[in-house]
Amino acid sequence: MKSKNYLLTELFVLFILLPLSLLLPKLFILKGILMLIGFLYVFFVLFKIEKMPFQLPKNLDLKSFFKRTFILFIGIAIITTLYVYFVDANKLFCVPLNKPKLWIIILLVYSFLSVWPQEIIYRTFFYTRYAHLFSSEKLLVFVNAIIFSLAHLFFRNTLVIVLTFVGGLLFGMTYLKTKSTLLVSIEHAIYGNWLFTVGMGAMLAFPGMESC
Repeated sequence: MKSKNYLLTELFVLFILLPLSLLLPKLFILKGILMLIGFLYVFFVLFKIEKMPFQLPKNLDLKSFFKRTFILFIGIAIITTLYVYFVDANKLFCVPLNKPKLWIIILLVYSFLSVWPQEIIYRTFFYTRYAHLFSSEKLLVFVNAIIFSLAHLFFRNTLVIVLTFVGGLLFGMTYLKTKSTLLVSIEHAIYGNWLFTVGMGAMLAFPGMESC
């Protein structure tokens, strides 16, 4: 099951064809079934074929990880705060200030039902399964970031595509350094939840935040 042609076909179906199918009008049930099949396939391959242990690698430099994440977070926080302020100041921290219950729900749902599955599929599965198909780690990270942003095309939002591409680069580099689904998920959750906190939820077409 790991011939080059098989893996290339698998990559095309899972990471290009399936995400593009979400752009089709209607056919909601069919698209839901296809995505479920794809998700189950990924987990089957990881657990039964690749036999991923899903545990922290030994001798992991946690101090370096959290230092890097903190520094990046400060930069992201400053840039996004200024962006929201100048684009639509009324949105700045509007959700935690005006809808604290919704804000908490968003943080929990996003972290566990969005971030975790995304990192299993787009980092753990992708890097484990396809890394050897690329001539360099830089190319691997770049292609992964493009494919990650492609998965968000159904939002039909340019800002989402840009942010997910940048996020894909950051998360890809983190996964290469740590080989940890947990740590890259923590990083993803921190940055993503900050965007909803600072007031970019409506700008990113996130459901339920338009009226804030």
